[in-house]
Amino acid sequence: MQTIVPGEPLIAFKDVHVGFEEGDVLRGISFEVWPGETKVLLGEGGAGKTLIMKLAAGLWRADSGSIWVMGHNVEEMTENDLLDFRRHLGFVFQEGALFDSLTVAENVAFRLREEKLSDAEIDQRVREALRFVELENAIDRYPAELSGGMRRRVSIARALIDKPPAVFYDSPTAGLDPVTSQTIITLILRGRDLQGVTSLLATHRVQDAFGLAHFRFDEASGRVVRVEDAHVGARSNAPVVSRTDRVRRDNKGASAASPTVLSTPAHDLSPTETKREAQAIHDSQGGQGGANATNVIVLRGGKIYFEGAADDILNSQDEYLKKFLASAE
Repeated sequence: MQTIVPGEPLIAFKDVHVGFEEGDVLRGISFEVWPGETKVLLGEGGAGKTLIMKLAAGLWRADSGSIWVMGHNVEEMTENDLLDFRRHLGFVFQEGALFDSLTVAENVAFRLREEKLSDAEIDQRVREALRFVELENAIDRYPAELSGGMRRRVSIARALIDKPPAVFYDSPTAGLDPVTSQTIITLILRGRDLQGVTSLLATHRVQDAFGLAHFRFDEASGRVVRVEDAHVGARSNAPVVSRTDRVRRDNKGASAASPTVLSTPAHDLSPTETKREAQAIHDSQGGQGGANATNVIVLRGGKIYFEGAADDILNSQDEYLKKFLASAE
């Protein structure tokens, strides 16, 4: 199956509508996710964040509009085609969605077993995936023996084991303490910056978007470091949203971190503090995301209320966005 079409977005929603008996949930959603980009879906409960990921995976059908993923019109695919299509995607669910009766190794190897690979190759790839999330020592344990953060890390290992071009994260830090949440964000950074994974991430935590936008994983040092010069595209559907002022910070002495802890804990920063420390954010050419870019979408009333950089929200004078930020303090 073709996974990346040169010069085309990896994921594209075009005027997508979905309604239920209670009313319309999505009303004309259109956005693109480019190879290597991380698109963060923000919004209050019931805004449609998880529904958008289900639509992209072909787990739900839109009432109208088109959804293109990896060069395929998902809405026109048969169920058999969708089964094969999903094997090329990675999924990280809010609660991990692990099989309780299987060990960590068996959970991570589940997809590989379906491909009928040799036991030796499966063992090698499982250990490699668990080493990536720093859980190789838990290989023979069962989900019930793991903490919530460890289960989430196993889920990430399972999602990345085939090195998929795109991974869907559904509230990956929900219910976790700040330190564990930082660990999960670091792993998402590693997947993005070391493996070139394109991500669609749903969360109600603005801090997750800040962490992904302001940090990168440096392969040479094996550390998470602050972004020195981020290039992201931004556009706003809220007319009163102001553009980001270009701010530069002297990056001398910026501390690095171990692979599992962000250097400046993103979840300990308020939006005001994050704004003060924000890096320069520039518009990319053509408004495309591009490799390592992180952009956010704020959903409200079934529509995209804002799309752009995290720092654009911080600089906004829009009353709703200010209220949304305040809820994350």
